[in-house]
Amino acid sequence: MSRTARLQRLTRTALAVLVIALAVATLEGQRGFGRRGWYAAPAVATDESFDGSWHFCRLAYQGGAWRTDYPDADYNFSTRVSELTTTTVSKGPNGQPLPLIVRPTDDVLFKCPFVMLWQAESLYFTEEDAERMRAYLLKGGFLWSDDSWGTYAWENFEREMAKVFPEPQYRIVDLPPTHPMFHTRITLKKIPQIPAINYWMRSGGDTSEQGPDSAQVHVRGIADAHGRLMVLSTHNTDIADGWEREGIDPQYFQLFSVDVHALQCTRDRKCGT
Repeated sequence: MSRTARLQRLTRTALAVLVIALAVATLEGQRGFGRRGWYAAPAVATDESFDGSWHFCRLAYQGGAWRTDYPDADYNFSTRVSELTTTTVSKGPNGQPLPLIVRPTDDVLFKCPFVMLWQAESLYFTEEDAERMRAYLLKGGFLWSDDSWGTYAWENFEREMAKVFPEPQYRIVDLPPTHPMFHTRITLKKIPQIPAINYWMRSGGDTSEQGPDSAQVHVRGIADAHGRLMVLSTHNTDIADGWEREGIDPQYFQLFSVDVHALQCTRDRKCGT
């Protein structure tokens, strides 16, 4: 199997895992993780990091906010994937998952079925970064941007992605409810607005971190010439804080897990991939 074909196959699995990510806490009922003590810092990926199993890959772009929700989100989500799906997650001798950090210019980027970036307001791609991200995405890779809020963050994300895809056929578009992403393994009827737990507590329960400028959640993407989703942006929401913080506060957990009535899992609610 060619590298491109393998990456495309892994990305189809990643898309199913992505949808499960939006529901992963609810599917486990009302039990939250909490912190599991001090984690070893996720490793910068090398060729030896990959053993054929699934890894959570975090994109270390040129901008300090790539560390947001690090490392709890990486470990918690990886653990949920291993508990709630049939995906084989790479783990160390101590049983902990092995999430990885990848840079746009790393050759091992092409071994990740998807990569995730945080806080697009600080995103910056050099010319070389943009060239490598373009090659990765067109060969079957998948990029998810989360936890960006307001006009400034959105305009910066658009500007940086235009370096990767300057052609008009690769426009960022809103994804309608009929898009296949919302019907992959699980039917999602809404994407919730999830605030950072510190903002939620400080504001007395508000969910829009930048007031009227971030009041509406947007789910947008870029597809290739065959309609395959290459880039996903969940804007004006912080989905990953639900993984990172799911055991910190019971009220936060219950409010910002995906509403059980918004989901319909296949196979008796067992969401295998």
